[in-house]
Amino acid sequence: MKENLKKYYELDKKLSLGGGEERIRKQHEAGKLTARERIEQLCDPGTFEEIDKFVKHRSTYFGLDKKEFPCDGVVTGIGEINGRKVAVFSQDFTVQGGSLGEMHAKKIMKLQDMALKLGIPIVGINDSGGARIQEGVDSLFGYGGIFYRNTLASGVVPQITVIAGPCAGGAVYSPAITDFIVMVENNSQMFITGPQVIKAVTGEDIDKDALGGAFVHNSKSGVAHFMADDDASAMKLVRDLLSYLPQNNAEEPPLVDSAEVAEVPKLREFLPDNPKQGYDVREVIRYLVDAGEFLEVHAHYAKNIVTGFARIGGRSVGIVANQPAVLAGVLDINASDKAARFIRFLDSFNIPIITLVDTPGFLPGVSQEHGGIIRHGAKLLYAYSEATVPKITLILRKAYGGAYIAMGSQHLGTDMVFAWPDAEIAVMGPEGAANIIFRKEIQSSPEPEKTRAEKINEYKDMFANPYVAASRGYIEEVIDPATSRLKIYRALEIFQNKVEGRPNKKHGNIPL
Repeated sequence: MKENLKKYYELDKKLSLGGGEERIRKQHEAGKLTARERIEQLCDPGTFEEIDKFVKHRSTYFGLDKKEFPCDGVVTGIGEINGRKVAVFSQDFTVQGGSLGEMHAKKIMKLQDMALKLGIPIVGINDSGGARIQEGVDSLFGYGGIFYRNTLASGVVPQITVIAGPCAGGAVYSPAITDFIVMVENNSQMFITGPQVIKAVTGEDIDKDALGGAFVHNSKSGVAHFMADDDASAMKLVRDLLSYLPQNNAEEPPLVDSAEVAEVPKLREFLPDNPKQGYDVREVIRYLVDAGEFLEVHAHYAKNIVTGFARIGGRSVGIVANQPAVLAGVLDINASDKAARFIRFLDSFNIPIITLVDTPGFLPGVSQEHGGIIRHGAKLLYAYSEATVPKITLILRKAYGGAYIAMGSQHLGTDMVFAWPDAEIAVMGPEGAANIIFRKEIQSSPEPEKTRAEKINEYKDMFANPYVAASRGYIEEVIDPATSRLKIYRALEIFQNKVEGRPNKKHGNIPL
C-alpha cells in the first residue's frame, strides 16, 4: 500500500505540473497564468474538485503513442464561486499548446453534461493552438460534440468563456455560442483563419492582434463582451458577472442586501436645457441603481446603446439604455443586435429588463438600409415581444417613431412605462413633422420661416410632451424624475411573481 501510495503522489505531482517547469516559466514570461493558477484565481479557495485528471490520449498516429500529454491538455472539475457551484474547464497551453484531441474534448463534454445535470453555470478558459492535427477527424468530432452541448445548455445554464490565449479555427465557435466572452488584452486572439492564410488567399497583410485581438472583438466585431487587463482581472470579472446571475433557468437571481431605496433629487437636474444636447446615460443609470454599481456589457461596441447588469433594491436587473452622447442615441444595425441578444439572455434567466429611452429614431442611410437595418431592427422588436420577465421602461426624453416602439414600449408587452415630464413621444421630431404636415401652409406663407417656426411650436405643444400618450393609456404614469429609482423598485416588487404565457410552439423564427 505504501509503495502504491508513493507512486500515486508522484504521478499526481507530475500531472499537476502540466508541461513541466520550463514551459510553466515560459507561460509566466508571456504574462499568462497557468491553467491551474487561473482556476485558483477564479474559484473560492479550496473548493475546486478536479475530475478526469488521469485521462490519457489514445492516438497512435504520427508517433503520438510515444508522447504523454498530462491531463490531455485540459483541467476540468467543479468548484465554487461566491459559495455557489460552477463547472470549470481550463485549457493548458504548456501541454502540446493546449491542442484539442479526442480525450481532451471528451473531458469537456463530460463536464458540460454534468453541469446540465446539476443545473450549474459553465466557465471555460480557452488557451489553445486549436485542433490536434495529428488526431485528424477525432479532433473534429470533439469540437462538434462541444458545440452541440453548448447549444443544448444555451438558455438552461449560464455559459461564460474566457479567451486567455490563442483561439483559432473551429475552436472559436464554442465561445461564440456561449453567453459571454471575456478576452484578455494583449494575450488573446480569436480568428477563423490566421494572418498567414489571409495573406496567401487575399493578399491582405495584418498581424494577429489587429486581426482578432481583444480590442478588435470588443469594439469592431462585437464577438467579445468584456476586455480584461490580465488573467487575474478576467477571473475577477467572471466572479462579478456570476454574482448577478441565477444558477440556471429554473432559479431566480440572487437577492442581496441593499441600502434603503429613496428619492434622488439630483435626477431633476440631469437633462440639458437644449433638447439637441447629449449627455451620458450611464450617469443616470448610476443614480438609479444600488451603490451606483453597473457592470456594463459590450462597453466598447455599438456605443449608441448601453447594456449591463445592476441591482435595484438588492434585485438583479438588466439595463438597456439609449446613449444620447453617441450618435444622439439612434438605433442602428449593431445597436439593435447588441440589445436584442442581451434582452434574450435576461429573459432566459429570469432577470427583469429595465429600459431607459432617449432616441430620435433609427439611423437613416444607404449603408444601413443595404446592411439590413429592417432585419436587424426586427430582432429588437422580437426580443422585447418574446420576453416574459418583468419589463419596466422609463422614457427620459425623446421617443420617436419606430424606435419608440422598439425600445420596450407598452405595445411590445412591457408591464410598466414611466415618463419624465420632458419626454417627447411622437412619430418624428417636431421639425420634420412640421415640414410634412404643414408643407402647404409654409410654402404659401409670405414669411415661410416664421410660419415654419410657428408650426414647429404648434406641433411641440401638441406632441412634445408625454401627456398625449398618457391620455391613451400607453404610459402608466408621468413621474417626477427624483422618484424614478423608487418607482422602478416598486414596479419590480409588483411584478416579481408575474406569470405570462406564450402560444405553444417548438420555437419562434427570430429574423437572424
